[in-house]
Amino acid sequence: MGRIDEIYMSEAIKEAKKAFEEDEVPVGCVIVYKRKIIARAHNQVERLKDPTAHAEMLALTSAANYLSNKWLNDCSVYVTVEPCSMCAGALVLARIKNLIYGANDLKTGGCGSVINIVNNKKLNHRITVREGVLQQECSSLLKDFFKNKRKEKIIRRGG
Repeated sequence: MGRIDEIYMSEAIKEAKKAFEEDEVPVGCVIVYKRKIIARAHNQVERLKDPTAHAEMLALTSAANYLSNKWLNDCSVYVTVEPCSMCAGALVLARIKNLIYGANDLKTGGCGSVINIVNNKKLNHRITVREGVLQQECSSLLKDFFKNKRKEKIIRRGG
């Protein structure tokens, strides 16, 4: 894990913190092309009432618009949490070169934890994956978010 990965992951964490503040699951994503961040996004599922409004999906759309191309061959995606199967599939379809993520998702991870879409030999593209970059920070955001959600649920029930 290089220092450059930590720098870009820190930017993804900033996006995740925005999601946290907006009461969205705190996932943030940045996409890098030629050492420049060309897209950044955070989860907006609740705000947009859209189950596909994951940070990765929004960032992919932004990056494709920036490059005026559906193929993001030389791009690297930095995301705070392992992408789900939907997002992993979109990364493959966009032909992302590198995926770097912080925390594993043992319930819905699509990059090795539950299923491995990004390196499935039956698909036409595979992605180089690095996991665990700033893992503690990324995991803490998620744990804090869901701990707060459980507290809110108890308070609403009056107990």
